[in-house]
Amino acid sequence: MSEMTASNDNANTNNASGTNQPMLTLQNKAASVIPQIGFGTFQIPPEDTQRAVEEALEIGYRHIDTAAAYYNEQEVGDALRATGMAGKVWVTTKLRNCDQGYDAAQCAFEESRRKLGVDVVDMYLIHWPFAAVDLYCETWRALLKLRDEGAIRVAGVSNFLPEHLEKIIEDSGEAPAVNQIEVHPRYSQPDNRAFCAQHGIAVEAYSPLGHGKDIESAPVVAAAQAHGVTPAQVVLRWHTQEGRIIIPKSKHAARMKENLASAEFDLSAAELAAIDALHDPDGRVSADPATFVQSQSWANQHVRGNI
Repeated sequence: MSEMTASNDNANTNNASGTNQPMLTLQNKAASVIPQIGFGTFQIPPEDTQRAVEEALEIGYRHIDTAAAYYNEQEVGDALRATGMAGKVWVTTKLRNCDQGYDAAQCAFEESRRKLGVDVVDMYLIHWPFAAVDLYCETWRALLKLRDEGAIRVAGVSNFLPEHLEKIIEDSGEAPAVNQIEVHPRYSQPDNRAFCAQHGIAVEAYSPLGHGKDIESAPVVAAAQAHGVTPAQVVLRWHTQEGRIIIPKSKHAARMKENLASAEFDLSAAELAAIDALHDPDGRVSADPATFVQSQSWANQHVRGNI
């Protein structure tokens, strides 16, 4: 059922709000434990980010996901400082494509760390392989250096396909702890997930709910009715029961609470299998990592409507 070869004991932890959260043990040198349900901030405008993150922390989230290319790291950091939670919750950020390269990545990291206002970043990811410029191997070595120096706890990647993963593993001798990729019922990337499982790489799902068709599908709706929950909660539970980390996003407190509460029931093996069967090789809703060549500079992100 789970693609994880890393330890996934489904241990739960009670946070300040009393919400029971599943935790995942990563297969890295420190056996880091990450909250499986994080709060995503992609496309939350900077002017809304601090409020949204503060609400998420108040509700009980203990894992915040951002990126240099979201241009809201400063506001995430402001929320952490305002709530006194800097250094007390899991924070992930990511390196922009235009900052790839051994030296450039280390400089960019320092800027992200400054904006977030933390001494140690829990997880730092290469946002895309950006294979057209072919700098991701030396960039990966830079992340390993930052980890070995204690600046980051977990080094990982995002949007990497098996061919990209193979290349950095061969070059460095070390696999990333996490690969953050698009996964949802209608596009679940079984081949990529299988490769990750074989190499002890945890899968973190972005766009975990896909688009409307995912939560409107018959298996999801039937499971929601059977358990007295929402279709969105069914899809999020499908992810966490199968061992994935998720980062659903919402600016609305009620939806934030609903997403966090998705771990409070269990789907049957048959229900999980029925959702697995929804996979469509053409169901992608984000860019193709094999061909994505955007720089992620501010101007580039603004033109594409991401900020």
